[in-house]
Amino acid sequence: MKFLVFCLLLAGALAAPSIRLRFPRTNYKIVGGTDATLGEFPYQLSFQDSSYNPAFHFCGASIYDENHAITAGHCVYGENYNNPRNLQIVAGELNLSENDGSEQTIKVSKITLHENFDYSLLDNDIAILHLASPLTFNSNVAPIALPAQGHTATGNSIVTGWGTTSEGGNSPDVLQKVTIPLLTDAECRDDYSVSEIYDSMICAGVPEGGVDSCQGDSGGPLAASDTGSTYLAGIVSWGYGCARPGYPGVYTEVSYFVNWVEANAV
Repeated sequence: MKFLVFCLLLAGALAAPSIRLRFPRTNYKIVGGTDATLGEFPYQLSFQDSSYNPAFHFCGASIYDENHAITAGHCVYGENYNNPRNLQIVAGELNLSENDGSEQTIKVSKITLHENFDYSLLDNDIAILHLASPLTFNSNVAPIALPAQGHTATGNSIVTGWGTTSEGGNSPDVLQKVTIPLLTDAECRDDYSVSEIYDSMICAGVPEGGVDSCQGDSGGPLAASDTGSTYLAGIVSWGYGCARPGYPGVYTEVSYFVNWVEANAV
């Protein structure tokens, strides 16, 4: 039943069998990760469909400021983008199946999808969620900084989310974290192709595979700290399967969209 909610969104992905968007088949977790602790990643959001009881987590998102969040364009493309009345974010979440006592649940009032988002190519895969009421910041709920426009992230990154442990595996509902090295565009194009990896994408992975984001992580944060402080380097977007050798995860490179975010998060 839950899968049917997103059948239209997934139709484009199924047309290209080797590419797998980081959507869920049900609530699972990151591949090769470990449990996060409450407040460890205060910028992480669960993006949910509240028409289910309990509400259904289908994507991640990141807190930009008290009134806005950032997610992937493919998470909101289609029916949900046109009519967000059943969509909500949950901040301060750790375990999706339990009340952690720290959650803030807020409805999404409006969605701004990048005007040049291309579902077939997953180019410009970014959207802003406008919140119906402001978040209250505390030790468990806080924004993540953006990089400078045009900055190239290097070194290791941390990916967090409630996505699958494998291509179809099961897991608990606790937020997962995994550290993955960032790749250059040239390295990523060697794994995929020049035509698939745009300058506005960034990749993270290891040659042998085994660690990656996966279905259910879409829209969530890839954080880097090569500048000395943590910032949102990427947004979970797509990949060939999950954690396959030679196929790193592909993310929206946030530094290409800083000016766009600042202009539209109003």
